[in-house]
Amino acid sequence: MNVREATEADLPVLARIMNAVNPRHPLTAELLGHELRSLREHPLNPYVGVWLAEEDGRAVGTGFLMQPPGMFHPGRYWAEVMVLSEATGRGMGRALADVLEACLEARGAQEVQAGAYEDEPRGLAFLTRRGFTETLRYFDNVLDLTAFDPATWTGEAQLPEGLRAVSLAELIAEQGEDAAWRAYHSAFGEIREDVPRTGEATPLPFEAFRERGEGPTFLPWGVLLAVTDVGEVLALTEMYADSTDATRINTGLTGTRRAWRRRGLGLALKLAALGVARERRIQTVWTNNATTNLPMLALNERLGFRPRPAFIEMRRGSVEGV
Repeated sequence: MNVREATEADLPVLARIMNAVNPRHPLTAELLGHELRSLREHPLNPYVGVWLAEEDGRAVGTGFLMQPPGMFHPGRYWAEVMVLSEATGRGMGRALADVLEACLEARGAQEVQAGAYEDEPRGLAFLTRRGFTETLRYFDNVLDLTAFDPATWTGEAQLPEGLRAVSLAELIAEQGEDAAWRAYHSAFGEIREDVPRTGEATPLPFEAFRERGEGPTFLPWGVLLAVTDVGEVLALTEMYADSTDATRINTGLTGTRRAWRRRGLGLALKLAALGVARERRIQTVWTNNATTNLPMLALNERLGFRPRPAFIEMRRGSVEGV
Protein backbone atom coordinates (compact mmCIF):
# COMPACT_ATOMS: atom_id res chain seq x y z
CA MET A 1 0.00 0.00 0.00
CA ASN A 2 1.32 3.43 -0.97
CA VAL A 3 -0.19 6.92 -0.83
CA ARG A 4 1.53 9.68 -2.79
CA GLU A 5 0.73 13.12 -4.16
CA ALA A 6 -0.90 12.97 -7.58
CA THR A 7 0.64 14.64 -10.63
CA GLU A 8 -0.64 15.93 -13.94
CA ALA A 9 0.20 12.56 -15.47
CA ASP A 10 -2.25 10.90 -13.05
CA LEU A 11 -5.32 12.76 -14.35
CA PRO A 12 -6.63 9.84 -16.47
CA VAL A 13 -6.42 7.35 -13.60
CA LEU A 14 -7.87 9.87 -11.15
CA ALA A 15 -10.85 10.41 -13.47
CA ARG A 16 -11.28 6.65 -13.82
CA ILE A 17 -11.42 6.18 -10.03
CA MET A 18 -13.80 9.10 -9.53
CA ASN A 19 -16.15 7.84 -12.25
CA ALA A 20 -16.21 4.34 -10.79
CA VAL A 21 -16.93 5.61 -7.28
CA ASN A 22 -19.46 8.27 -8.35
CA PRO A 23 -20.98 7.32 -11.74
CA ARG A 24 -23.73 9.91 -11.23
CA HIS A 25 -21.36 12.70 -12.28
CA PRO A 26 -18.70 11.27 -14.58
CA LEU A 27 -15.90 13.46 -15.86
CA THR A 28 -12.97 13.26 -18.25
CA ALA A 29 -9.31 13.78 -17.46
CA GLU A 30 -9.53 17.02 -19.47
CA LEU A 31 -12.37 18.38 -17.32
CA LEU A 32 -10.68 17.30 -14.09
CA GLY A 33 -7.47 19.02 -15.16
CA HIS A 34 -9.34 22.21 -16.00
CA GLU A 35 -11.13 22.23 -12.64
CA LEU A 36 -7.90 21.72 -10.70
CA ARG A 37 -6.09 24.44 -12.66
CA SER A 38 -9.02 26.82 -12.11
CA LEU A 39 -8.80 26.24 -8.36
CA ARG A 40 -5.04 26.71 -8.27
CA GLU A 41 -5.19 29.88 -10.35
CA HIS A 42 -8.10 31.41 -8.43
CA PRO A 43 -7.40 34.95 -7.11
CA LEU A 44 -8.01 33.79 -3.53
CA ASN A 45 -5.17 31.25 -3.88
CA PRO A 46 -7.02 28.39 -2.14
CA TYR A 47 -5.13 25.31 -1.02
CA VAL A 48 -5.62 22.26 -3.26
CA GLY A 49 -4.16 18.82 -2.56
CA VAL A 50 -4.70 15.55 -4.45
CA TRP A 51 -3.32 12.14 -3.47
CA LEU A 52 -3.31 8.75 -5.17
CA ALA A 53 -3.46 5.44 -3.30
CA GLU A 54 -1.78 2.43 -4.89
CA GLU A 55 -1.86 -1.24 -3.99
CA ASP A 56 0.80 -3.46 -5.53
CA GLY A 57 1.47 -0.67 -8.03
CA ARG A 58 -2.19 -0.33 -9.10
CA ALA A 59 -4.13 2.89 -8.41
CA VAL A 60 -7.20 2.07 -6.32
CA GLY A 61 -8.14 5.29 -4.51
CA THR A 62 -7.76 9.03 -4.29
CA GLY A 63 -7.97 11.75 -1.66
CA PHE A 64 -8.80 15.39 -2.30
CA LEU A 65 -8.54 18.45 -0.08
CA MET A 66 -9.23 22.11 -0.84
CA GLN A 67 -10.35 25.43 0.55
CA PRO A 68 -13.63 26.06 -1.33
CA PRO A 69 -13.36 29.50 -2.99
CA GLY A 70 -17.14 29.89 -3.15
CA MET A 71 -17.30 29.97 0.67
CA PHE A 72 -13.72 30.94 1.37
CA HIS A 73 -12.33 31.06 4.88
CA PRO A 74 -8.69 30.22 5.66
CA GLY A 75 -9.84 27.70 8.25
CA ARG A 76 -12.48 25.93 6.10
CA TYR A 77 -11.71 22.86 3.95
CA TRP A 78 -13.55 20.37 1.75
CA ALA A 79 -12.34 16.76 1.89
CA GLU A 80 -13.05 13.68 -0.21
CA VAL A 81 -11.85 10.08 -0.07
CA MET A 82 -12.69 7.68 -2.91
CA VAL A 83 -11.73 4.00 -3.07
CA LEU A 84 -12.63 1.49 -5.76
CA SER A 85 -15.19 -1.05 -4.50
CA GLU A 86 -12.87 -4.00 -5.07
CA ALA A 87 -10.26 -2.39 -2.81
CA THR A 88 -12.52 -1.53 0.14
CA GLY A 89 -12.19 -3.25 3.48
CA ARG A 90 -8.40 -3.33 3.44
CA GLY A 91 -7.62 -0.01 5.11
CA MET A 92 -7.13 2.05 1.96
CA GLY A 93 -9.80 4.61 2.93
CA ARG A 94 -8.28 4.97 6.39
CA ALA A 95 -4.81 5.45 4.92
CA LEU A 96 -6.02 8.21 2.61
CA ALA A 97 -8.04 9.85 5.37
CA ASP A 98 -5.01 9.79 7.68
CA VAL A 99 -2.97 11.65 5.04
CA LEU A 100 -5.72 14.26 4.72
CA GLU A 101 -6.03 14.55 8.50
CA ALA A 102 -2.29 15.17 8.85
CA CYS A 103 -2.46 17.90 6.22
CA LEU A 104 -5.49 19.49 7.90
CA GLU A 105 -3.77 19.50 11.28
CA ALA A 106 -0.60 21.00 9.82
CA ARG A 107 -2.60 23.76 8.16
CA GLY A 108 -4.62 24.56 11.29
CA ALA A 109 -8.01 23.66 9.83
CA GLN A 110 -10.97 24.76 11.94
CA GLU A 111 -13.83 23.37 9.84
CA VAL A 112 -13.89 20.38 7.48
CA GLN A 113 -16.76 19.61 5.12
CA ALA A 114 -17.32 16.30 3.39
CA GLY A 115 -20.25 14.16 2.29
CA ALA A 116 -21.72 10.98 0.84
CA TYR A 117 -24.93 9.91 -0.84
CA GLU A 118 -27.80 8.62 1.28
CA ASP A 119 -27.55 5.22 -0.44
CA GLU A 120 -23.88 4.88 0.58
CA PRO A 121 -24.06 3.66 4.21
CA ARG A 122 -20.36 2.76 4.37
CA GLY A 123 -19.34 6.28 3.41
CA LEU A 124 -21.76 7.90 5.84
CA ALA A 125 -20.63 5.62 8.67
CA PHE A 126 -16.98 6.37 7.85
CA LEU A 127 -17.59 10.11 8.18
CA THR A 128 -19.70 9.71 11.33
CA ARG A 129 -16.91 7.75 13.03
CA ARG A 130 -14.57 10.65 12.26
CA GLY A 131 -16.83 13.17 13.96
CA PHE A 132 -18.84 14.56 11.02
CA THR A 133 -22.52 15.47 11.36
CA GLU A 134 -25.12 16.31 8.71
CA THR A 135 -25.61 19.95 7.71
CA LEU A 136 -27.56 19.94 4.42
CA ARG A 137 -28.89 17.63 1.68
CA TYR A 138 -28.81 18.15 -2.08
CA PHE A 139 -30.92 16.30 -4.64
CA ASP A 140 -29.95 15.50 -8.18
CA ASN A 141 -33.16 16.06 -10.13
CA VAL A 142 -33.41 14.50 -13.57
CA LEU A 143 -35.82 15.27 -16.42
CA ASP A 144 -36.55 12.81 -19.23
CA LEU A 145 -36.63 15.37 -22.02
CA THR A 146 -37.96 12.84 -24.55
CA ALA A 147 -41.25 12.76 -22.59
CA PHE A 148 -41.44 16.54 -22.02
CA ASP A 149 -44.22 18.32 -23.92
CA PRO A 150 -43.50 22.07 -24.31
CA ALA A 151 -46.99 22.64 -25.77
CA THR A 152 -48.50 22.31 -22.28
CA TRP A 153 -46.48 25.34 -21.11
CA THR A 154 -47.27 27.85 -23.86
CA GLY A 155 -48.93 30.34 -21.55
CA GLU A 156 -45.98 30.45 -19.14
CA ALA A 157 -43.17 30.60 -21.66
CA GLN A 158 -43.41 34.36 -22.23
CA LEU A 159 -41.32 36.94 -20.43
CA PRO A 160 -42.99 40.12 -19.12
CA GLU A 161 -43.40 42.93 -21.63
CA GLY A 162 -40.17 44.83 -22.26
CA LEU A 163 -37.91 41.83 -21.62
CA ARG A 164 -36.46 39.32 -24.05
CA ALA A 165 -34.54 36.08 -23.81
CA VAL A 166 -31.13 35.88 -25.43
CA SER A 167 -28.23 33.46 -25.16
CA LEU A 168 -24.86 34.63 -23.93
CA ALA A 169 -23.58 34.10 -27.46
CA GLU A 170 -26.25 36.46 -28.79
CA LEU A 171 -25.53 39.06 -26.09
CA ILE A 172 -21.83 38.93 -26.98
CA ALA A 173 -22.72 39.56 -30.62
CA GLU A 174 -24.78 42.59 -29.55
CA GLN A 175 -22.59 44.14 -26.84
CA GLY A 176 -19.13 42.70 -27.37
CA GLU A 177 -17.29 40.09 -25.31
CA ASP A 178 -16.35 42.14 -22.24
CA ALA A 179 -19.63 44.06 -21.84
CA ALA A 180 -21.74 40.91 -22.21
CA TRP A 181 -19.70 38.95 -19.70
CA ARG A 182 -19.84 41.81 -17.19
CA ALA A 183 -23.63 42.04 -17.52
CA TYR A 184 -23.84 38.27 -16.99
CA HIS A 185 -21.46 38.47 -14.00
CA SER A 186 -23.42 41.28 -12.36
CA ALA A 187 -26.66 39.28 -12.34
CA PHE A 188 -24.93 36.02 -11.43
CA GLY A 189 -23.23 37.60 -8.42
CA GLU A 190 -26.50 38.87 -6.94
CA ILE A 191 -28.46 35.69 -7.62
CA ARG A 192 -25.88 33.29 -6.17
CA GLU A 193 -25.88 35.16 -2.85
CA ASP A 194 -29.31 33.67 -2.11
CA VAL A 195 -28.51 30.08 -3.10
CA PRO A 196 -28.72 27.86 0.04
CA ARG A 197 -25.32 26.80 1.35
CA THR A 198 -23.70 26.03 4.69
CA GLY A 199 -21.49 29.12 4.78
CA GLU A 200 -21.52 32.70 3.61
CA ALA A 201 -20.99 33.09 -0.13
CA THR A 202 -17.68 34.68 -1.08
CA PRO A 203 -17.93 37.40 -3.77
CA LEU A 204 -16.89 35.98 -7.13
CA PRO A 205 -14.16 38.08 -8.82
CA PHE A 206 -14.85 38.89 -12.45
CA GLU A 207 -11.58 37.36 -13.64
CA ALA A 208 -12.45 34.01 -12.00
CA PHE A 209 -15.99 34.17 -13.38
CA ARG A 210 -14.78 34.98 -16.88
CA GLU A 211 -12.44 31.99 -16.83
CA ARG A 212 -15.40 29.59 -16.77
CA GLY A 213 -15.95 30.41 -20.42
CA GLU A 214 -12.72 28.53 -21.18
CA GLY A 215 -13.95 25.27 -19.65
CA PRO A 216 -14.51 22.19 -21.85
CA THR A 217 -18.20 21.91 -20.88
CA PHE A 218 -19.13 25.60 -21.20
CA LEU A 219 -21.82 26.36 -23.80
CA PRO A 220 -22.34 30.04 -24.79
CA TRP A 221 -25.64 29.01 -26.39
CA GLY A 222 -26.57 27.18 -23.18
CA VAL A 223 -26.61 30.32 -21.02
CA LEU A 224 -30.00 32.01 -21.43
CA LEU A 225 -30.55 35.51 -20.09
CA ALA A 226 -33.61 37.70 -19.58
CA VAL A 227 -32.49 41.19 -20.58
CA THR A 228 -33.96 44.69 -20.78
CA ASP A 229 -33.87 46.84 -23.91
CA VAL A 230 -30.54 48.30 -22.71
CA GLY A 231 -28.99 44.89 -22.12
CA GLU A 232 -29.25 44.63 -18.32
CA VAL A 233 -29.51 40.98 -17.25
CA LEU A 234 -32.39 40.38 -14.85
CA ALA A 235 -32.51 36.57 -14.75
CA LEU A 236 -30.52 33.63 -16.06
CA THR A 237 -30.35 29.88 -16.43
CA GLU A 238 -27.26 27.89 -17.36
CA MET A 239 -26.76 24.59 -19.17
CA TYR A 240 -23.43 22.81 -19.39
CA ALA A 241 -22.44 19.94 -21.64
CA ASP A 242 -21.78 16.60 -20.00
CA SER A 243 -18.16 15.60 -20.56
CA THR A 244 -18.95 11.92 -21.17
CA ASP A 245 -22.53 11.77 -22.53
CA ALA A 246 -23.61 13.86 -25.54
CA THR A 247 -27.30 13.14 -24.82
CA ARG A 248 -27.16 14.61 -21.31
CA ILE A 249 -26.96 18.23 -20.23
CA ASN A 250 -26.31 19.61 -16.73
CA THR A 251 -27.97 22.71 -15.30
CA GLY A 252 -25.97 25.35 -13.45
CA LEU A 253 -27.45 28.38 -11.72
CA THR A 254 -31.03 29.45 -12.39
CA GLY A 255 -32.41 32.57 -10.74
CA THR A 256 -33.68 36.12 -10.88
CA ARG A 257 -32.47 39.41 -9.40
CA ARG A 258 -34.33 40.17 -6.17
CA ALA A 259 -36.36 43.12 -7.51
CA TRP A 260 -37.77 40.98 -10.36
CA ARG A 261 -38.70 37.79 -8.55
CA ARG A 262 -42.16 36.18 -8.62
CA ARG A 263 -42.86 37.46 -12.14
CA GLY A 264 -42.25 34.19 -13.97
CA LEU A 265 -38.79 35.04 -15.35
CA GLY A 266 -37.14 31.88 -14.05
CA LEU A 267 -39.83 29.58 -15.41
CA ALA A 268 -39.85 31.29 -18.81
CA LEU A 269 -36.08 30.91 -19.12
CA LYS A 270 -36.15 27.27 -17.97
CA LEU A 271 -38.74 26.52 -20.62
CA ALA A 272 -36.68 28.29 -23.26
CA ALA A 273 -33.61 26.30 -22.20
CA LEU A 274 -35.48 23.01 -22.41
CA GLY A 275 -36.62 23.98 -25.89
CA VAL A 276 -33.02 24.63 -26.94
CA ALA A 277 -31.95 21.30 -25.45
CA ARG A 278 -34.70 19.43 -27.33
CA GLU A 279 -33.61 21.04 -30.59
CA ARG A 280 -30.11 19.69 -29.97
CA ARG A 281 -31.43 16.16 -29.31
CA ILE A 282 -30.64 16.13 -25.59
CA GLN A 283 -32.43 13.28 -23.81
CA THR A 284 -31.88 13.98 -20.11
CA VAL A 285 -31.41 17.19 -18.13
CA TRP A 286 -29.76 17.05 -14.70
CA THR A 287 -29.98 19.72 -12.03
CA ASN A 288 -29.04 19.89 -8.36
CA ASN A 289 -30.91 21.63 -5.55
CA ALA A 290 -30.58 21.89 -1.79
CA THR A 291 -33.54 20.46 0.09
CA THR A 292 -34.05 23.93 1.62
CA ASN A 293 -34.45 25.56 -1.82
CA LEU A 294 -38.19 24.94 -1.84
CA PRO A 295 -39.14 27.36 -4.68
CA MET A 296 -36.68 25.77 -7.12
CA LEU A 297 -37.58 22.24 -6.04
CA ALA A 298 -41.26 23.01 -6.62
CA LEU A 299 -40.52 24.52 -10.03
CA ASN A 300 -38.45 21.54 -11.13
CA GLU A 301 -41.12 19.13 -9.93
CA ARG A 302 -43.75 20.98 -11.98
CA LEU A 303 -41.52 20.65 -15.03
CA GLY A 304 -41.20 16.90 -14.53
CA PHE A 305 -37.80 16.60 -12.86
CA ARG A 306 -37.60 13.63 -10.51
CA PRO A 307 -35.20 13.33 -7.54
CA ARG A 308 -32.38 10.83 -7.21
CA PRO A 309 -30.77 9.83 -3.88
CA ALA A 310 -29.66 12.87 -1.92
CA PHE A 311 -26.06 13.89 -1.31
CA ILE A 312 -25.63 14.49 2.42
CA GLU A 313 -23.19 17.28 3.23
CA MET A 314 -21.51 16.85 6.61
CA ARG A 315 -19.23 18.98 8.75
CA ARG A 316 -16.77 18.73 11.60
CA GLY A 317 -15.83 21.87 13.50
CA SER A 318 -16.79 25.42 12.54
CA VAL A 319 -15.19 28.71 11.58
CA GLU A 320 -18.08 30.71 12.99
CA GLY A 321 -17.01 33.08 15.72
CA VAL A 322 -13.35 32.61 14.86
